[in-house]
Amino acid sequence: MNDHKNLSQQLRHEKIIELVSTRGFVSVEDIAGHFDVTPQTVRRDINVLAASNQLRRFHGGAGAAATTQNTEWATRKQLQANEKARIAKIVAAHIPDHASLFINIGTTNEAIAHALLHHKGLKIITNNLHVAATVSGKADFDIIIAGGKVRSHDGGIIGSATVDFIQQFRVDYGIIGISGIDEDGSLLDFDYQEVRVSQAIIANSREVLLAVDHTKFGRRAMIRLGDLDQIDSLVTDARPSTTFQGLLKERNVKLLLAETDDSTRPEP
Repeated sequence: MNDHKNLSQQLRHEKIIELVSTRGFVSVEDIAGHFDVTPQTVRRDINVLAASNQLRRFHGGAGAAATTQNTEWATRKQLQANEKARIAKIVAAHIPDHASLFINIGTTNEAIAHALLHHKGLKIITNNLHVAATVSGKADFDIIIAGGKVRSHDGGIIGSATVDFIQQFRVDYGIIGISGIDEDGSLLDFDYQEVRVSQAIIANSREVLLAVDHTKFGRRAMIRLGDLDQIDSLVTDARPSTTFQGLLKERNVKLLLAETDDSTRPEP
């Protein structure tokens, strides 16, 4: 702790931005403890950094800076790879053998597809070519690929034909990803056509699992997909802030944490 005490304000600001970028959200208390400074100092730091759009100020802490641009697929594939693997393990443990499920677009969902390879007799409907490629080698799986327009940059299948196709089915589980969760509980994404497909998946699943790493909390995107109250379970790699935990309880969403390899128990 004492090593941080003598950091210049500029260096401390750089370290705060690094913390927020890594964790997605950091509380005032955590930052104060990390740098051995007062909460008042941290609040001043946050105000300065928020004013220059280097991070976002929240009640009780700071989050990653807002953006209206999604990160390229190849980059997203590498980001939080270990966290996504842990999330995938928790989701896979929730899915029984011989279940039917939707899996939509997203690199976390691609990790989930890999984690499902140890299952038996799954029936998987997907609009993600990478997911389809991962699970297609399992002889006891039934794989159905949705029709529609293929996005060249990430292998996602979108469009009205995709929505119509999804609406023909009623499955046990819908596994969806999202680009951001706003502080009011809104589920956000960057592509309205992708959002329409995700809405169809939610509407036609008996149970919906939202799989997100910690950086998605407080992240903004332009298109509103829906609200947390449409989700049955949220699987993430780190405990969200008090604000988001409150939202989950209000919406009656079960929180499944993948903080460590044995963190498979749902939060009360």
